[in-house]
This record gives sequence, structure tokens and C-alpha cells, in this order.
Amino acid sequence: MCKNCKKPYYISTAIAYTSGKPHIGNTYEIVLADAIARYKREQGYDVYFQTGTDEHGQKIELKAAEAGITPKEFVDHVAGEIKGIWDLMDTSYDKFIRTTDEYHEKQVQKIFKRLYDQGDIYKSNYEGLYCTPCESFWTASQVVDGKCPDCGRPVQPAKEEAYFFRMSKYAQRLIDHINEHPEFIQPVSRKNEMMNNFLLPGLQDLCVSRTSFKWGIPVDFDPRHVTYVWLDALTNYITGIGYDCDGNHDEMFKKHWPADLHLIGKDIIRFHTIYWPIFLMALDLPLPKQVFGHPWLLQGDGKMSKSKGNVLYADTLVDFFGVDAVRYFVLHEMPFENDGVISWELMVERMNSDLANILGNLVNRTVSMTNKYFGGIVENKGVCEDVDEDLKNTILEAVKKADDKMNKLRVADAITEIFGIFRRSNKYIDETTPWALAKDEEKKDRLATVLYNLTESITIGASLLASFMPKTSEKILAQLNTAKRGLEEMEKFGLYPSGNKVTEKPEILFARMDVNEVLEKVEAMREASAKDAGEDGKEEEENVVDVEKKPEITYEDFAKLQFRIGKIIKCEEVKKSKKLLCSQVKIGSEVKQIVSGIKAWYKPDQMVGKKVMVVTNLKPATLAGILSEGMILCAEDDEGNLSLMTPEKDIKSGSEVC
Repeated sequence: MCKNCKKPYYISTAIAYTSGKPHIGNTYEIVLADAIARYKREQGYDVYFQTGTDEHGQKIELKAAEAGITPKEFVDHVAGEIKGIWDLMDTSYDKFIRTTDEYHEKQVQKIFKRLYDQGDIYKSNYEGLYCTPCESFWTASQVVDGKCPDCGRPVQPAKEEAYFFRMSKYAQRLIDHINEHPEFIQPVSRKNEMMNNFLLPGLQDLCVSRTSFKWGIPVDFDPRHVTYVWLDALTNYITGIGYDCDGNHDEMFKKHWPADLHLIGKDIIRFHTIYWPIFLMALDLPLPKQVFGHPWLLQGDGKMSKSKGNVLYADTLVDFFGVDAVRYFVLHEMPFENDGVISWELMVERMNSDLANILGNLVNRTVSMTNKYFGGIVENKGVCEDVDEDLKNTILEAVKKADDKMNKLRVADAITEIFGIFRRSNKYIDETTPWALAKDEEKKDRLATVLYNLTESITIGASLLASFMPKTSEKILAQLNTAKRGLEEMEKFGLYPSGNKVTEKPEILFARMDVNEVLEKVEAMREASAKDAGEDGKEEEENVVDVEKKPEITYEDFAKLQFRIGKIIKCEEVKKSKKLLCSQVKIGSEVKQIVSGIKAWYKPDQMVGKKVMVVTNLKPATLAGILSEGMILCAEDDEGNLSLMTPEKDIKSGSEVC
């Protein structure tokens, strides 16, 4: 830990693109950055936390035209919406930069001119394929079946005059830097991807201006051109803290650059670990210390679509669960490297099990028992048993482990350690049985000691929780009538003031929810959303697939097949195969083992708990040496992507599909 070091720490998120309202997957990044920023402040760092919006580009120009307003009016509205969501999620950013800010635009123009004057930028012509949503150019060899390799959308032929940046000039220097600084790109898998797929094969020069649209920062010495998105957007990390291309930097820039951490989505890792470092080298500036490409938060029932009404927004989730519950979910459910999954069912499960039961019930029981047995007074009578030492050691070890996880940016693992404190405290109640102690007057001091240990454990856990669930932490500590501990204080057990009094009426922190009631409300919300979309004539264009027709069959042929709903209770990879997963599927009262070639689309942990359509009377077969007793049905599109066939509504396992 940083013992009151006050060392500067600069953390930034990617700036959100103002093409529309951010969904919960976009919102995850700002919450993750906030948790890290808050924790660094707890460690004693002088934190500067920057976020903001990326507001230029052809996509914005087109959307504004469709809406019948100017691009500036369009981005003003969306930027306000984004900032509102960031504020709703209780994020503690220090600056919200917009790339339409006057200072930023002027500095981008100066940077462009400087790079041009020193020969890093030159004018030429571009001819290739362009993806408007990604604002990226591609060669014919890079596109996949005529579509963008990043987003999978169609690309369009493009030819225009443009300025280019000489990427190859700095490529070897960047390769050397990455090799010499293994911590620069995290996780390591992202570093390997950048080196093997882009740097080592050789970099192409990068297009840095456009003439086919106007909504961008003009190149002041050649006003037909506007600065292309990445040279504009990426420089926010330095303009936002007072960088001046003429050398008259603000004190904030001198203090905080280079950045300690750029926190970004894995889909834009290339721009931040190749283009951005090379721009900085050309400007003779030090590189950021670390770029972390976090995974994605995916929707549990498929791709988010407005026409389906299944896009999850932070404000909608907050209406159902509250801010801190949503913060907990997105932080806890996201692995370090792999994508996480969000669904209404899983949210309710976490709400009930982790928040209402493990945490909320623990606090409520402890405060209630303290009031019932001692009038709310918490006293340490020092009547200790062996189980107390185990509790204390577990709590203090969890503090150290959580700190270690946070230093490695393993936020989900840190939260698991914190909830380990609450789990151990619940176990301690079962071990010491306070209600039984209360029946024996001679054990009153032992009872007081037990409740003191519980109060102290919760105080430490709640203090540690402050970076992740700040309002919940405040509420818990208020009920215990004590202040938040600093990290150094959390390393000691027994600092809660003996004789202190807890609140008389404990507040319910998290109420249990009925999953069926929640799903009914969600369904009503989706139907209303779909109806609104239909009335407005704004349904998304439906993507369809035509396949080769098979010969007609009779109903008798069809009736030979039995389709039933099964629930996957266990799933494992088939080690001898690159394609197969082996699932244990509960169908009614029996369990069938089914082997499926879906490993490329689903991970085992994503399969568990899903209800799927199963052919149950298929003759058993052996695949990769494993018996398969049926078939899980999937839909396949024209690109070979698979999606499990799942029931629209929650229905009992074993139900027949007819």
C-alpha cells in the first residue's frame, strides 16, 4: 500500500462515442475506472480521473442529418445523456472532456501542423474499403466476406485525397518499448495479439484526414480536410490535462503525464497500443505506463437490439435494482480477461444471494441482536475462544488479498475477497450461536465479545467496500455509528470503539426480489418498447438468411421426433476436441449427457443454467469417445454463427415442444 504518499496517479477511460445512448456494456468501463480511482485514493495517491466524449466523424454527421439537426446539437444532447449516466452511476471523475471543446480543437490543429512540418504526415490518395460505424479503412485482404473485420458490418468502396501518418517510422521503436516494458499492455493476451497480428507483420501508414465529410476539426493549413477520428480522439488524454503543442504546458500536465493507466475496451486496444504510442513518440512525449484492455459485458440472451427491446441501459437497471447493486454486478461478474454475461435472471440471483442474504442479512442480524441483548451498546469484554482468532485472521488476510488484487487490476477478484469477509462473519454467527449464549446469564460477556467481533468485521468489510459500492458502505457504517477506516487501519482488528452504540432501527440494505415478477415487468417493458418503435416507424431493418430447402415430409415423419425443454446443470470442455462441449441436461426427472459442437460460441460457464430445446429420442452416438444421448438445437446464420434455441418465457424443465 502507498502510505499517504500523495504520489500522482492519472487514470482515464476511453471517451464515449456520441452516436447514441450508452448501454450497460459501455457503462461498465466508467464504473470499473471509478472503482480503481477510488481505491487509489484510499491508498493515498493524488488521483486525477478523466473521462469524456468523442464527438466528431462521419457517423455523427449522418445521424444528425437524419434527425434534422446540426451535428453540434446532436452531440450536445448525447454528451449530456452520457454524462448523466456517468453521474447516475456515482462515478468520481475529475474532468469530463469533450472533443468539441475549443481548447482541444485548437491543440489538435497545432499537433497536426507540427507532425506535418516534421515530415511524419504527408498528403496522398486513399483507395480502399471503409466501415462507417468503426470509422476505419481496410484493404481488400483485411475484410472478411466483404465485411469489416472488427464489427462485421458491410464496408463501402472509398477513394479520396487524404493525409497519412508514417507509422513504419516508429514501429521498431514501439516494438522495443513493448518488449522492454512487459507491463505496458495488459492483459498479456492483448499484447501478444498486437505484436503478432499488427506490429511484427509490418505497419501500414495511417490515414489521418478526410475530405468526404465536414464534421471534424479542420486542418487549418488545408481546410478541405478534417482531422480523422483517432488523431483527434486519442489526443484528449493530453489536451484534457493542459498539454500545449507550443510547449507552454499547464502544471496539471507536468504533474500527471505520463498517464498511469488508460482503461479501454478490448475492441480499441490496437488504437491505444499502436497508434497512440506512435503519435506520442512523434511528439517527443513519454508513453503511458499501462494500457488495460478490459473484456466485454455481453447480453445473456443474444445481441442487443432496439427492435427486440432487449438493450440494457444503466438507468433501467438502476430503476429495478439500485445504483450500488448494478455497480456490484458489473464489477463482480466481469472476469479479468474473458467476457462477462449479464441477464435479468443473474441480476436477481446476485441481488438475493450476495446482496440481500450474505451482506444485508448479516448487517441486519448484527445490529438487531446488539439492540435486543445490549440496548445497542457494543462492548469488547475480551472473552475469547479459538474461533475468534480464526475470524480475525481471515478478515485481515482478506484485506491483504483484496489490496493485492487491486494492484493487479483484478477488480472482480478483489470484490470476491471482500465478500469473503461477510461470508466468514455469517459463518461465525453459526459457530457462536449468539441466541443460545443469550439464554445463559454467565455467558453474557462472551455474547458481548461475539457481537463486538461481528461489528468490527463488518466495519472493516464495509470500509473496504467503499471503492466499489460507496453508498452501501456509507449506509452500513452509519448503522454501526462509526467512520470509514483507512487501509492502514484495516490492517488491525479491534479498533471499533468499545462502548459505542449502533442505530436503533437497522435499515434494509437490499430487499429480496421475485425473479418471475421481475421478468414479467421486463416483458411488459419490452412490449411497450417494441410498440413504440412500431408506431414511430423506427424498427431496425431485419437481417434474414435464405437456406437451401429440404424435401417435404409428412406430419407422421415429424411426429417421430420428440422435442423437450432441458436445463443445463453442468458443462465441460471435451479435452480431445477443439469444437465440442459436453453438457449434463436435466429433462424432467432424468439427466441426459449431450455433446455439442458449439465450443467456439459458448464457454462452459455460459451454458450452465440455460434452458434449451433438446431432441430427446435421437439414437445415442459416440463423439470424441464420449456418449451423446440427444441433441441441443441451435440456429445458424449465413456466417456460421450459432445461437442456442431457448424458450421465450421461463418454462419448466421437461416441457414438451409442440
